[in-house]
Amino acid sequence: MLRKFFVTCAIPMNSRFLERLQQRPIVIDGSIEAVLRSRGYDESPVELYNLKNPLLVEQIHGEFIDAGAEIIQANTRRANAITLDAFKLKDKVYEINRKGVWLARTASLNRAFVAGVVGPIGKFLAPIGKLQPEEVREAFMTQIHALVDGNCDLLLLKSFIDVDELEIALHAARHISSDIPIIAQKTFPEDAAVLATEFPREVAKRLHREGVVAIGSNGTVGPNRMLGIVRSLHGATGAILSAQPDIGIPTLVDGHPVYNATLEYVANSARVLVENGVTIIGMDGGAMPEHVRAISVAIAETPVGIPVLKAKKQRDAALDQPQPESQPSTFQRNLGRKFLVTVELDIPRGLDMSEVYEGAEYLGRHGIDAVNISDGARARLRMNSITISHLIRERTGMECITHMACRDRNMVGLQSELLGAHVLGVRNILAVTGDPAHIGDYPYATSVYDVDAIGLIRALHRMNEGSDLMGNPVGERTNFLIACACNPVADDLDREIGRLERKVAEGANVAFTQPVFEAAALATFLERTAHLAIPIMLGIIPLRSALHAEFLHHEVPGMKIPEHIQQRMRAAHDSLAEGIAVAVEFLESIQAMRDRIAGIYVMPPRKKNEMIVEILERAGLRSGVNA
Repeated sequence: MLRKFFVTCAIPMNSRFLERLQQRPIVIDGSIEAVLRSRGYDESPVELYNLKNPLLVEQIHGEFIDAGAEIIQANTRRANAITLDAFKLKDKVYEINRKGVWLARTASLNRAFVAGVVGPIGKFLAPIGKLQPEEVREAFMTQIHALVDGNCDLLLLKSFIDVDELEIALHAARHISSDIPIIAQKTFPEDAAVLATEFPREVAKRLHREGVVAIGSNGTVGPNRMLGIVRSLHGATGAILSAQPDIGIPTLVDGHPVYNATLEYVANSARVLVENGVTIIGMDGGAMPEHVRAISVAIAETPVGIPVLKAKKQRDAALDQPQPESQPSTFQRNLGRKFLVTVELDIPRGLDMSEVYEGAEYLGRHGIDAVNISDGARARLRMNSITISHLIRERTGMECITHMACRDRNMVGLQSELLGAHVLGVRNILAVTGDPAHIGDYPYATSVYDVDAIGLIRALHRMNEGSDLMGNPVGERTNFLIACACNPVADDLDREIGRLERKVAEGANVAFTQPVFEAAALATFLERTAHLAIPIMLGIIPLRSALHAEFLHHEVPGMKIPEHIQQRMRAAHDSLAEGIAVAVEFLESIQAMRDRIAGIYVMPPRKKNEMIVEILERAGLRSGVNA
């Protein structure tokens, strides 16, 4: 097919676009990915087709324009360096993005405005993930530079879940171009409880401060739920509203989304969105050219309206009274006020937890402040740590330090369990990354690790502020004591202290250490972490035999048993007595550091809790006695 040469317009396209927005609703095209998949083109990422089959991409753009779309989205949403690197296409960033804009412009022949599309990186930013904001900003700048070089008329930032990442993209865009029109769209969850808060309006205000021409949302929800989002955003700023819901909620068939929305439903829904204040209207997931045609016809004579908001029901005055805040745990209240002692209880397999309850009762009678409950340590199958902690508290009155590992749960699962823990009265959470699944009972199980311990600490801190990891409100604030782990004898102590600094910055209230056996190593660690001012619970592990010492030293990551102590255990006639003596001597050797230590965290052999009492008595320590 022959194409005409582009004719330079007397009026810049940016100005024409801004003028067009003031006139009437404008239709944006649908999903180029949905069209490609429907025709059997299923390679990933779909942006690859800009290079592999450019005529096909141009043809699809033309079909959307013929259907009535006035804004065409370049096929570039995931074409940033970090995302493309997973497909070995990092060196093609500029080419894919510039070619994406060129194909859309070639198809439009000035019949439509071309949007350079930028989507999220697709990975979590630090501290939830490993990506640093500077890396992400650089990736966005590189992509946007190519889009602007391709002469796009506007930028469309879409599908962003994390508003912080969206702001990074906005800053990158403004660094590249100070005047290009920007549409910023945040994806909101399908959650009426979130939309009923001020959160959407606060998001709109944050984005408007960056100088965007339109604010809106796209994806994950259908038209019905998008109406609630639009109503939540309306009036927060003077910005134009945009909306690109999916055409419906898909059913997955053989891993592919199948949508059942009719053209009539899509068209009517689009008209309702326009009547409720949307100027830039379209559909996202599943939207084909026929859906765009139906939308274009449906809104042709529909002016942009103002949403009719339902009057809020009058609430009972008693419900509006300030709710009492959740009380902190006794352990948290005593932290820094008295020398604390916690003891780790070994969790057996199966359902019978009687020995755990007996151990907790025994330790409680002897003045121990709390018991530590591990979470699938060494990737072994054990009862859920939150459940055990709740049962111990209910049956014995003993407080627990509940370990929570990131290995087995994704971000949703972790936060769901935290909410449940709080309701059950489990208040002290020790965030750990967790041992990988392949070393445990099920070596072929999947290790999740959506976040590591630092990300989990942030989640706990956010919940204490009343929100989740993405900033969505969760209602009442939680009151967790946030504990973290650290290793004073780590091989790379600089890295270990750096991670501890990050944990403290994210909200950790107390640090529990790996077992330490030498005063000099502890002194070095305390000196180098003095600037953090975080209470330290010192890890102590009474050795039960020479074999136990060798196992810990050689087969437990991060554990170091000095050679002279291993030799003592080999030469001992009574291994348990020698293990107690080693622990007592160490505690006596650190008397001068007691003012720097909030307490001790003891990890005895299974069913050897009486060792704890003897060690405390011989070292002149008692839980609950002032340091």
